[in-house]
Amino acid sequence: MVQIISYLIFGILIFDYLLNQFLDYLNATKRSSELPDELKGIYDSEKYKKSQEYDKTNHNFSIVTSTFNLVLILVFLYLSGFAYVDDIARSIAENTIFIALIFFGIIMFASDILHIPFDIYDTFVIEEKFEFNKTTPKIFILDKIKGWILSAIIGGGLLALIVWFYKVVGDSFWIYAWIAISLFMIFMTMFYTSLILPLFNKLTPLEEGELKNEITSFALKVGFQLEDVFVMDGSKRSSKANAFFSGLGKKKKIVLFDTLIEKLTKEEITAVLAHEIGHYKKKHTLISLKTSIIQTGFTLYILSLFVGNPALSKALGSDIPSFHLGLITFGILYSPISTIIGLFMNVISRKNEYVADQYAAEHYKGEHLQNALKRLSVNNLSNLTPHPVYVFFNYSHPPLLQRLKFIDKFRKQ
Repeated sequence: MVQIISYLIFGILIFDYLLNQFLDYLNATKRSSELPDELKGIYDSEKYKKSQEYDKTNHNFSIVTSTFNLVLILVFLYLSGFAYVDDIARSIAENTIFIALIFFGIIMFASDILHIPFDIYDTFVIEEKFEFNKTTPKIFILDKIKGWILSAIIGGGLLALIVWFYKVVGDSFWIYAWIAISLFMIFMTMFYTSLILPLFNKLTPLEEGELKNEITSFALKVGFQLEDVFVMDGSKRSSKANAFFSGLGKKKKIVLFDTLIEKLTKEEITAVLAHEIGHYKKKHTLISLKTSIIQTGFTLYILSLFVGNPALSKALGSDIPSFHLGLITFGILYSPISTIIGLFMNVISRKNEYVADQYAAEHYKGEHLQNALKRLSVNNLSNLTPHPVYVFFNYSHPPLLQRLKFIDKFRKQ
């Protein structure tokens, strides 16, 4: 049994790597040095060439990082690295909860340290080359430190609670863990923008003026109770533009990147928000949260069936069964199921994007949404001709050209 699990672990990791390399290769075959006819009027020749170079650069960098990750995990597994870290954790603490916290703390921190050179290259070389990067070394370092602290507090707190449940009630731990994680997910959906985001970015209320009047007018027209519209200083890290909607009930918030306000007209920005309001009106946000909660419960239940099996720990080289080693093994073995669920969720997500586009086109103006999508895609040097198979596996949003064609059916004349 242990040997079979070991083979499965290595097989899954290698298959996942090869699958992603194949998908990236398919996507690269759609790359062209000449501006395709369908992109004329969206990209000019020079900007298109730059987008293709950006895509190629990221593709090559992805090959390096994914290969490094595969070699790292395979070598670590072959040398029984997880068992070695487990021994270190057990030499420091005796309590099951503290052992698990130390174990994952070492693994996560060491992994992040090893990946810092890649993060630096991505931010200060690739993004800098294509004029996206606005991050300073100070911001980069502070982001890392804040990320570590939050991971320790939030991730460590949830892990400690789950291990405690397992220690107290055994295999039934999944029920209590499901309730705790579900409550946490709801809490974060409601308060992330108020509690976590300000640790990294400054949020300021949108100033009075034409843009706020246009947004407020549309919100009143469609019966959307709008209390807060904030501007986020996204330009402190990148020139890429975005906007998002967060919260539930009366805790709804709309956040606009300052870069979005700089690059789009007030009508285009309102069209983007109309799309986000469409998600809310069609209950996509609530349905997505419920789906995530159900998926979490399913995963935890399956975990409860296997995590106590000593073979999971032995497959990582340890003769001492433990929840944290079983969790590592389960995570790898479960990844194919997770991938299949992810594919299904992407299909639903792409469908919901069309529904939100239709809402924006019918209740505002489709041409403004189309112009906004074009501007954002060009500004972000997006790949507008991805391979259909790559889209199926990786895209949560439909490609731009498909969205433009779809919106055409609902544009107000």
